Amino acid sequence: MSSLIVRIGEQSPETLYPGDIVGRLRTAALRVDDPRVSEAHAMVSLRNGEFQLLALRGVIAVNRQRVAEVVMVPGIRVRLAKDLYLEVLSIDLADQAMGVVLNELAPQLLLGSAAFIITGDEPGLLRRYDRDASAQLWSDGLGWRIQVKGQPPQPFESGTELVIDGVTVRAELVSLQRAGLDSTILGGRVHPPLRIVANYDTVHIHRKGLEPVAISGIGAKMISELVALGGPAAWEVVAEQIWRSNISPSKLRHRWDVSLGRLRSKLEQEGLRPNLLNSDGTGQIELLLLPGDEVEDNT
Repeated sequence: MSSLIVRIGEQSPETLYPGDIVGRLRTAALRVDDPRVSEAHAMVSLRNGEFQLLALRGVIAVNRQRVAEVVMVPGIRVRLAKDLYLEVLSIDLADQAMGVVLNELAPQLLLGSAAFIITGDEPGLLRRYDRDASAQLWSDGLGWRIQVKGQPPQPFESGTELVIDGVTVRAELVSLQRAGLDSTILGGRVHPPLRIVANYDTVHIHRKGLEPVAISGIGAKMISELVALGGPAAWEVVAEQIWRSNISPSKLRHRWDVSLGRLRSKLEQEGLRPNLLNSDGTGQIELLLLPGDEVEDNT
């Protein structure tokens, strides 16, 4: 399993994996107990056989230059706040990792030592303990095992396929090197490149081998405005283009927050990155495009 060892200031070294969060939250893989650091400040990603650190709700900088992403190499120091640096000590890149395929969606990598499968209307893979999980997965140091609720544990090897509460669960080895050529590993999930077709009142998001995701209404207008702007913008600028009526700043902010939350939920339900619309914590918002993503502006 690919990993890298990093250190924050004088703290003890920590091991991070693809999809791990660096931030102030207690649940962050690398918790930074500093009020200047955002709850989910940055995320570790694996792309083209390289580790990258992606800015989420916080700001990262290298050599005094603010960046949205940075390739992680041994010795690099990434600034999270004034006089607060994340230093990469070493990197270990694996060729393959075990993934879980739920109902033929994109594989989700098994990271760390345990994971939990939930079923229902929105099946998914959790990285935290859930007493009501339909099944749990764990590493025994040599491989992975799965235990469906009420059944004995069994090996979870490449090709293993189970039906759990109507959800098809399959183990699949993901070639990280090959996946890196046309996909991004982010948040533990393999994301094919996106082609975003913005028509203003509708937006179609295409992924290789999957049905396009159609977005309409306010969500489509939010994405289309960002496409038309071609870069980061203050949320007020985008909101005023969508809601042209004369309303108070507080009501405008409420509409924006509600609509942004709904759009991100829609993206997540469709297996897309909820941070495709990325806020930097200073009131700026932009489309967070990864290498290989394309945008077609028909606005």
